[in-house]
Amino acid sequence: MYKDIEGIIGSSIKTKQKLLESRDSIDEILNIVALIINTFKNDNKLLLCGNGGSASDAQHIAAELSGRFYIDRKPLFAEALHVNPSYMTAVANDYGYDEVFARKVEGMGRKGDVLIGISTSGNSKSILKAIEKAKILGIKTVGLTGDKGGELEDLCDYLIKVPSEDTPRIQETHILIGHIICELVEKSLFGKS
Repeated sequence: MYKDIEGIIGSSIKTKQKLLESRDSIDEILNIVALIINTFKNDNKLLLCGNGGSASDAQHIAAELSGRFYIDRKPLFAEALHVNPSYMTAVANDYGYDEVFARKVEGMGRKGDVLIGISTSGNSKSILKAIEKAKILGIKTVGLTGDKGGELEDLCDYLIKVPSEDTPRIQETHILIGHIICELVEKSLFGKS
């Protein structure tokens, strides 16, 4: 088992090393950070969605921005779209699960907001429908996916493809990217702690 643990840690490090060496990915992170900074400066919102572990990542990133990351400061409007179980189960029952995020985007989203859709495959129907709805409403869209990008690659205004096809390594790297975004957005808007 010792070798297994070493292998898992090594695989995680290798994925992050590939991301570090990808100038395009770093440039895209910077573009997303600038987009989110401008979104908050203009008193708009950041919405996030994902399924399963990606839902946890969406909620984690939203919490860091609406609560705090490093700096004691005013809260930012960042919301994970799955956090109301009554809404989720009602819409899934009445309209089908594929519609749960799209309806929330339609209800909450406004032009000038940003929607981050997180899907390791890039093909999750509920995420694709949310991105499509956001685009209709003039909401900027960001996708976080795995190496292949899936259908999100052609839909999103901004996309970061984690250089892996292994779901746990992709998810670990998504939260790293989320933490980078949170830190840089907070630092830009509120200065150093």
